[in-house]
Amino acid sequence: MGFKCGIVGLPNVGKSTLFNALTKTAAAQAANYPFCTIEPNTGEVAVPDPRMAALAQVAGSKEIIPTRISFVDIAGLVRGASKGEGLGNQFLANIREVDAVVHVLRCFEDDDITHVEGKIDPVADADTIETELMLADLDSLERRVDQTRKRATGKDKEAQTLLPVMEASLKLLQDGKPVRGLLNELDAEDIKILKGLNLLTSKPVLYVCNVAEGDASKGNAQTEKVAAMATEQSAGTVTISAAIEAEVAQLDAEEAEMFLSEMGLEEAGLDRLIRAGYELLELITYFTVGPKETRAWTVHQGTKAPAAAGVIHTDFERGFIRAFTIAYNDFITFKGKPAPRKPARPATKARNMLSRTAT
Repeated sequence: MGFKCGIVGLPNVGKSTLFNALTKTAAAQAANYPFCTIEPNTGEVAVPDPRMAALAQVAGSKEIIPTRISFVDIAGLVRGASKGEGLGNQFLANIREVDAVVHVLRCFEDDDITHVEGKIDPVADADTIETELMLADLDSLERRVDQTRKRATGKDKEAQTLLPVMEASLKLLQDGKPVRGLLNELDAEDIKILKGLNLLTSKPVLYVCNVAEGDASKGNAQTEKVAAMATEQSAGTVTISAAIEAEVAQLDAEEAEMFLSEMGLEEAGLDRLIRAGYELLELITYFTVGPKETRAWTVHQGTKAPAAAGVIHTDFERGFIRAFTIAYNDFITFKGKPAPRKPARPATKARNMLSRTAT
């Protein structure tokens, strides 16, 4: 089960620097010119979770295996990408392949790093990218809606099911709004249809404010504007300094902790970004714990026990009978043993009679 977050944004906003730090590799070339990333780079990272160390200590586990999430570094989009400007068509196709969008916005001033629009305005940058994605969706959906209408008129049942969702999506795009605005209005079946359309603006978005080192702990006026925009869209935001994260990526754990403390930071911004990406995809974690290993498993919120077991092995789902679980806090408190059960209430006469009758 793989989950991908695509890192997008205008050129020179710090995407590749962030990606390099995120994956602790030099896989993505970071340079001060547009389109330095020609192919999308993918890196898998562990989702930080301090609970795992505590679980492993109680169980005496020899190994800790965290859950993982993939980040894809997608080259910078520019105005006109939906019409093929820059390398637009290729990169728009890459965005279609991810589950969620991490939108990096430049919230720092630096005369040595050019901005493709000639000014620092993260909200305008976000609008530029969103507009290009909406235009691409509009072009794609208009053609598909016409075909689906013809099929629906011919009593095609699949087309009749698809058409209402497609038309609602098209109406939003024509009004200049992203399709993800429908997610709170549709039922579960229609949400499946919407996701099946694979529209760029149906994907959840997380805004990442890339700031100068001095603004990493508290942000600045630009990040406040982004936060206000995100609130209106019911989107999330994370403020980090890609420059700081690049330095932290080169340090060992002890050095990194000291460095972050000196910068007034409690934890690396990347840890917050990874967790935010995990939450953006509406994922949750459960653990299997034993002497051999403590392992984290990823499932979507609302997943039922048989399907959750199937993440470990498909045979577990096919032959599922029941699952024994224990809450994390209880596991730690009672050292891995089941929590003591409350004493049973005294049996009433009626219950005793029922018991005898059943016997």
